[in-house]
Amino acid sequence: MKTPVQRFARWCWREWLRPLAFADAIVLPLKSSIAEWNYIPSGSMIPSLLPGDLVWVNKLAYDLKLPFTTRHLVEWGDPQRGDVAVFYSPEDGIRLVKRVVGLPGDVVESRNDCLFLNGTPVIYAPLPAGMADPESRSSALLAEEELAGRPHPVRILPGRPALRTFGPVRVPPRGYFMMGDNRDDSHDSRYFGCAPRRCIVGRATTIIASADLAHLASPRTDRLLREIP
Repeated sequence: MKTPVQRFARWCWREWLRPLAFADAIVLPLKSSIAEWNYIPSGSMIPSLLPGDLVWVNKLAYDLKLPFTTRHLVEWGDPQRGDVAVFYSPEDGIRLVKRVVGLPGDVVESRNDCLFLNGTPVIYAPLPAGMADPESRSSALLAEEELAGRPHPVRILPGRPALRTFGPVRVPPRGYFMMGDNRDDSHDSRYFGCAPRRCIVGRATTIIASADLAHLASPRTDRLLREIP
């Protein structure tokens, strides 16, 4: 005859643990290979992304990976200039979210925070009203940068020491030059080099939730389901 402890353990396994294990066996591989979310802990992508944003990551944007690995089973596309990509840093393996600036074979250069691609200056324009949150504008210069016909906001912090001029740097085969939109407060390819294709997880497409960390994590409802520029 089973003891009460044994009966309770059997009940827990039957009613809770076994269904949970079955669900995990289905959900976790899908999450690993198809889609998931990524929390934004820092300000390196301000004004496009704010600390406290939770973004949706399409892991099928470029390829299909073996679950729980970065091994590519099939590739059907490559990151495009202007994409916001999730990748593992070649420096320390930390997962990062940055913008794809340089593609394989490109020559990337910056002169006083103005990008040049293959010797041609990138187009900049005044940032349209309402394209950035008020907290992004504090002590900052904002502009609209256009990469491959796709505009997005960038932020410059004149009072902060930063690597504003670098290069020219040629992007290696199957490498990608990544930069944060918050140009003077981002640890990116200027410091650790290009991100190898194998390290890219997927493309961040949408802000699915956001919490203002400076105000008791109050919800930023205006950012809910906002498309990432």
